[in-house]
Amino acid sequence: MTGFGGECRQGYEIVETWLRDTPVELLRQRRHEAELLFRRIGITFAVYGDAEGEERLIPFDIVPRIITNLEWERLAAGLRQRVTALNMFLKDVYSKGEIVKAGIVPEDLIYRNPCYRPEMQGITLPHDIWVSIAGIDIVRVDADTFYVLEDNARTPSGVSYMLENREVMLRLFPELCARHRIAPVENYADDLLATLKSMAPRTAAADPTVGLLTPGPFNSAYYEHSFLADKLGAELVEGSDLYVRENIVYMRTTEGPKRVDVIYRRLDDDFIDPLAFRPDSVLGVPGLMAAYRAGNVTLANAVGTGVADDKAVYSYMPEIIRFYTGKDAILSNVPTHRCREPDALKYVLDHLPELVVKEVDGSGGYGMLVGPKADKAKIETFRAKLKAHPEKFIAQPTLALSTCPTFVDEGVAPRHVDLRPYVLTGADGVRIVPGGLTRVALESGSLVVNSSQGGGTKDTWIVDVARTFAQQSQQQQQQQSAPRA
Repeated sequence: MTGFGGECRQGYEIVETWLRDTPVELLRQRRHEAELLFRRIGITFAVYGDAEGEERLIPFDIVPRIITNLEWERLAAGLRQRVTALNMFLKDVYSKGEIVKAGIVPEDLIYRNPCYRPEMQGITLPHDIWVSIAGIDIVRVDADTFYVLEDNARTPSGVSYMLENREVMLRLFPELCARHRIAPVENYADDLLATLKSMAPRTAAADPTVGLLTPGPFNSAYYEHSFLADKLGAELVEGSDLYVRENIVYMRTTEGPKRVDVIYRRLDDDFIDPLAFRPDSVLGVPGLMAAYRAGNVTLANAVGTGVADDKAVYSYMPEIIRFYTGKDAILSNVPTHRCREPDALKYVLDHLPELVVKEVDGSGGYGMLVGPKADKAKIETFRAKLKAHPEKFIAQPTLALSTCPTFVDEGVAPRHVDLRPYVLTGADGVRIVPGGLTRVALESGSLVVNSSQGGGTKDTWIVDVARTFAQQSQQQQQQQSAPRA
């Protein structure tokens, strides 16, 4: 809010005044009310590996994160470019492989990738769209620079928190919200449904049937699955609710079988069809891949998209974007050392205490080393891992991530944040909800924002700066012209 030169940044002026004039006790009361609202709604998540196995609330911070409309325009342009290139990349690697032939991305990095699915080779998808729903994690490092931290091209989560965060802010702070011109996020469900229906097979009915495939109530993100199905007006189904007959997917209903045309799946590749992948899976639908290959059902996202969000492949994204679009990337990558390369490995081993080391297929903040925060024992453990399997890791500098004002136990304090915007790609183009999910590291000095690692969330406001200032000026004029007692 005041980190660049000490003056309040454009867009934050009203929030700064609000924080200055609002008693701490009132902020504590509002935070408690927010927690009660989330409990009443039932927004919880489970942490895999937690000995108690209990479901938790993701902590919610009541101070909004502000991004101006001018900043957002550049971000949105970069997101469109990046997701377009991701779709072109996936189409290419599962068909002609031109990017491999050109020597841009190493062959083994794709075809030996654990997320590469040879079953998808040669399949033509509707409108060549592989990633219908993308979550692109972004960090800010200074006033003008945003970096893409990673691409989530499989089953990006968190959008339910984005929607509920806005709802709670409107309920608790209606006057503060009214003083800003905030871009809406509530039309995300309509955009998602339109995107999914636009991807329906040619054999589908005029009004395609959409189902959301969930692993079930024991999944850590089950709340989000049920929330989105309700918002979409789609059927929430488990694998046992579906069956395949003559390469067509049907849903069991009380009125008899009903054809399903589009499946928004929140189930990993390995589990979606025991006949094609893991034979021990009881979560998927036998024969689903056969129906998919026959073109009688659309899966969003497509099978095999994990190749694109591998962290080693991420390091090639600037070259990938240039190869497919002919233009430089609008949004930069974090500088990345590929430990599979001998020179990079040597540098990383020599500088481990200064770097962040990540598993190429890791997620959720697990399997990573934050060098400056790690003790000697953990550093040496990672040194051994790197020497044994360097191809499984990448390393990056420890970035000085931007901070946002956050209400914590000791009052308002800076905490590190990232941003996950959601990008929808359908037959009718690309849609981006204005904002996304801001995740915040609630521990002082921590750089890990993941909810499973103790992080929280906050509402993200894309504000029309010109309109906000105009409203503020008008209110000041009205106050000055009002008759005095």
